[in-house]
This record gives sequence, C-alpha cells and structure tokens, in this order.
Amino acid sequence: MTSLFIDTSSKKIIVAIIKNQEILSSIIEDNDTTLSERIFPLLIKVVNDADIVIKDIDKIYIVNGPGSFTGVRVGVTIAKTMAWSLNIPLIPISSLEVLASTKYDGKYLVPYIDARRGYVYGGVYDNDLNSVVSDQHIKLSDLITKIPKRGKANFVGYEPIETTIEIIEPQVDLIKVINKHQNDEGVNPHSLVPNYLKLTEAEEK
Repeated sequence: MTSLFIDTSSKKIIVAIIKNQEILSSIIEDNDTTLSERIFPLLIKVVNDADIVIKDIDKIYIVNGPGSFTGVRVGVTIAKTMAWSLNIPLIPISSLEVLASTKYDGKYLVPYIDARRGYVYGGVYDNDLNSVVSDQHIKLSDLITKIPKRGKANFVGYEPIETTIEIIEPQVDLIKVINKHQNDEGVNPHSLVPNYLKLTEAEEK
C-alpha cells in the first residue's frame, strides 16, 4: 500500500509518500503566501524521490483543518482532485491530531494553532491520539480549563502563546498518524469539505 500524505493547514507544509509503514520520501517546509505556486513542485519531488509514479498511489491522507483558510483550501482541493481522478480512498485527518503525534512526557497533549485575538484552534489528546477534548475554536483561557486535572499536560504548536503550561515544538510522527487511520473508510471526494471550525472573515462580515 502506497500512500500520499498532504498537510498544508499550518506553519509547515508536510508532503510525504509512505509505503508499508515506511516513509519513502518526505518534505517539511515553512508555509507562506506562495503555497499555491509551491505545492505542485513539492508533490512532484516527493513522488520522484520515492521512485514511484502518480498511478502507484493507493490512498491519500489529507489534513482538512483547522488552520489557515487558504492553506486548508489548497490542500483539500488537490487531494480531492487526485483521489477522484485516481479513484482511490481519501482519508481526512485533523491538523490538531497531527500535531498531537509529537512525542512527549506526559498524559495529555494540547495541540493548538493560533487563531488570533486570544483564540486558538485547540483540543486535548492522549498518547494514542484519542481525542479527550474535541477540536474547537476557543479562547485560550477556556481551553486551559478543559484540560483534565489528573496527569501532566503539554501544549504543542508552532506559534508562541501566553500560558504557564509548557509548550513543546511539534515533531510530527507520520507513521503514528497513518497507523491510527490506516483502516478508516475513505470518504467521497465530492463530499469532503475543509474543517475550518469557524466562519471565514468574509462570512463573519
């Protein structure tokens, strides 16, 4: 089974080819406003580096949010188009769960993405990537109160935030994420939508 993993939702672009629980090739780069121009060359590079062709891909794992509206939209559109044209399963994954795959010393991990004005996209996960507190758009102060009292918790995210809880740098474990979802049933590419968790600024206005 050869899979393509795409995450364009946050501060890092992650594109990888995985086969039989082995990462054949991967790229992790800073995300920026040139994503739409860079993403196709990155996809071509990971495919070439893995010494495969596009038709060898059997499944696509796509991070469909929350995070950057533009980033999520670009990644989801590409994944949907590829899955439809290749007629292969498409598996959506939360960006916060991906962050929660980071190895840590504690019982809980609190992945977050800065949503500005004191808000974050955040949740709480355990060591097995089970959601303890569901992903949500929430005030940072409110998220802190939802963390279970028993057991050490760490925040994990790319942006600095004001909290007394220790923040650790994300070190995504793609194999752990893939293993969690390898038996998931694929979704219809036409039905998959970005999981923004909040309205866009245009919709709010």
